[in-house]
Amino acid sequence: MPVASLSDVERAQRVLLYGVTGSGKSTAAARLGAALGLPVHLVDDEVGWLPCWVERPQDEQRALAHQMASAEGWVVDSAYGAWRDVMLERARVVIALDYSRALTLSRLVRRCVHRLTTRTPVCNGNTENVRQLFSRNSIVRWHFSSFARKRERMRRWEATPEGVPVLRLTHPREFDRLVQSLEQDNIGAASREAALRHGGIDDLPVPARDDAARFVEF
Repeated sequence: MPVASLSDVERAQRVLLYGVTGSGKSTAAARLGAALGLPVHLVDDEVGWLPCWVERPQDEQRALAHQMASAEGWVVDSAYGAWRDVMLERARVVIALDYSRALTLSRLVRRCVHRLTTRTPVCNGNTENVRQLFSRNSIVRWHFSSFARKRERMRRWEATPEGVPVLRLTHPREFDRLVQSLEQDNIGAASREAALRHGGIDDLPVPARDDAARFVEF
């Protein structure tokens, strides 16, 4: 997959967020969807899990993934192995959150403790408990078992010249800058459209910096 630019993200109508466990994919997807004006799908809620922590059968997951991917516009916060190919066939850009183990593990532990103490519903209405946190299916255990594999997959996608463009980010600050750039461009585009509608051509804002200039700080 070739390396994506800011322009690729701006033009994309179908964006797949992919990242290591604990990278904050759901929150990132919500922010990105708001910046791009696209609907957001959270796959743990919509595809992966049923109430009482029952995993949805894989054939049903693939059917839901096909339905989700067939829409004209979306931001999806992950893709399970059983139907990752479905999303990659339709995605126009992949944003890969390749954050460090120390950062993502600390985020994950804080998130688990918060959900445990507040009983916050997750994954289609389920709640986390102490027994689950230390079980064989623990999300913390999944972080350790999947981290290297997910990181290798994202870097392989980025290094492969064919396929969907990939924008790999290595720190949350980079994602913040991406969203800020998209928001600034949206504001600028709205101002230009309003000025054109009212004939105020001289009031058009100065164009933003190009992609290379905006991303040189990453």
